[in-house]
Amino acid sequence: MSAVAMANRTWEPSLSNLLASLEESKQELTNSDEEFSFLSNLLQSKELHALFQVHNKILEGGKDEKCNPILSSSMQIALEVLEVILPRINLSEDSKELFFLLQRPHMQGLLCAHDAVAQKDYFPRLPEIPQEVDDNEETIKIVQLVKSNEPMDGALNAEPIVGATIKTDEDTGKIVIARVMHGGAADRSGLIHVGDEVCEVNGINVEGKVPNEVLKILQNSEGTITFKLIPAESKDSSRESKVRVRALFDYNASKDQYIPCREAGLDFTKGTILHIVSQNDPYWWQARIEGDKNIRAGLIPSRTLQERRIIHERSLMGKDPNKEFLANGSCLGNPEKVQLLGLCSEFAKTSLGFSDCETPKCSVRTKKIMYDTAEADDFDREEIATYEEVIKLYPRPGFHRPIVLIGPPGVGRNELKRRLIATDPEKFGTPVPYTSRPIRPGEINGKEYFFVTRDEMQEQIESGNFIEFGEYKGNFYGTSAESVVSIINAGLICVLTPHYQALKMLRTPQLKPYIIYIKPPSFEVLKETRSSVHARSTFDEFNSRGFTDEEFQEIVRSSERIEFLYGHLFDESILNDDLSSAFEQLLYSVHRVDTEPMWVPAAWAD
Repeated sequence: MSAVAMANRTWEPSLSNLLASLEESKQELTNSDEEFSFLSNLLQSKELHALFQVHNKILEGGKDEKCNPILSSSMQIALEVLEVILPRINLSEDSKELFFLLQRPHMQGLLCAHDAVAQKDYFPRLPEIPQEVDDNEETIKIVQLVKSNEPMDGALNAEPIVGATIKTDEDTGKIVIARVMHGGAADRSGLIHVGDEVCEVNGINVEGKVPNEVLKILQNSEGTITFKLIPAESKDSSRESKVRVRALFDYNASKDQYIPCREAGLDFTKGTILHIVSQNDPYWWQARIEGDKNIRAGLIPSRTLQERRIIHERSLMGKDPNKEFLANGSCLGNPEKVQLLGLCSEFAKTSLGFSDCETPKCSVRTKKIMYDTAEADDFDREEIATYEEVIKLYPRPGFHRPIVLIGPPGVGRNELKRRLIATDPEKFGTPVPYTSRPIRPGEINGKEYFFVTRDEMQEQIESGNFIEFGEYKGNFYGTSAESVVSIINAGLICVLTPHYQALKMLRTPQLKPYIIYIKPPSFEVLKETRSSVHARSTFDEFNSRGFTDEEFQEIVRSSERIEFLYGHLFDESILNDDLSSAFEQLLYSVHRVDTEPMWVPAAWAD
């Protein structure tokens, strides 16, 4: 197509002119015909012209017509559509095709890009700042907010707030905005930013006042509150984060003496999925509970702060409780409060003994150790569990997540596994372990065990082919990784009951296991329930007898140790105080894993 022909159509003029110039200069240039042909075809491509039109439309900002997006949450809607389609995926090919289409990275990337552009809110445009401004005059903005009488969810004795916190600037002594809470009145107004200086509140000059005095002004105000502010030089234009995490500890803001504002705190329990909307503050994140309809965010301790607290608590173990020393040896004492906020009040960042320029020494070290059945928990004691970033994993036809039952010996894991597999042997499978011990009369190679020589077993161990192995009475026992993968590839649900130290080798993006902790009841209930059914001890391989009191106590002690060291890796816990009810709960859990979306580590994303 010639440049004249292009000019007669609705092509991008700049590209048409460039093509015309190329043709005019063709005789003067030394490039090959192949290079000219490539460039000519590129300049005439519909795709390039479409991109230029989109580029120009964004630059023009909609001068000719407004092109406001219909919505700014297309990614969230897509996730909701996936959940609606999931039960119907096998009813029609269209449902299945749409289900897989919405999970493709390119489609999700497109939806995320759409939402990012949509949230910029181009209209209306504010008038430009006048060029002729007296350098001696400061820009003042007046903001009016309606005071809310609702406390933050979960807060105790909460005072009404407007969704922002204040503090005294260390350099100027002025009252400034320290934090704007996502979803609060100040955030929704879009007019109050971190760093803005507060000059007046309801006509009362706050110069020379401390934050608590400003708080009293707010508490005594009714209805509309008027702020006179000097804008910060740079506005906090951070967007709402889309990060989701699983909490690995319990948190009660009302009992946290260091939280900047108890009224703004967000309570949660271990296992709660949190939507982290802001990580701007290195020590206090803003978050919502996933699925909560309340748009207001609450304060939670950051990963850095929580790790520091755990180190602090561990450093106090076995010490005089009146001497509160941090991990680095500095005394905690009675930290001075920088009372602000009244919006709410805020503690100094030095409350826990560290400053902005200090990097907390709390990273988890990785230690290469060989797994065996002997106790080797030193590495596990170093782990500091706070939050784990997660994403949703949707069930996929042909892939079944392995079910891993963890618990102390004697708690009943193997019996639960046996019953589960017996319900449908064509649906469930379990790997046959390897051993170097001699085969016994009545045993069949490949049924109870794969019997190999000690040298063969040693060679496989050194090659890293076992997810777990150990030595018992001079013989090796182990489970190969290949046997687990073969069961998964066969389309079966693999059921495993490994030693708890094998968890870190099983919990991988390739296997994506669902880990269920089988928890024993108290010693009294454990003894009563096992004795009533004449349960046989699993501590004695050769003699059939009941459990002793010492063995029951060991089950409880081992359970507490496993839960302390590995509790953050569990997806679910089942209390085995009654085998029938525990098995029913296990069946229900396996069905959910196979049919419902589940939160999994973000590192497992395909």
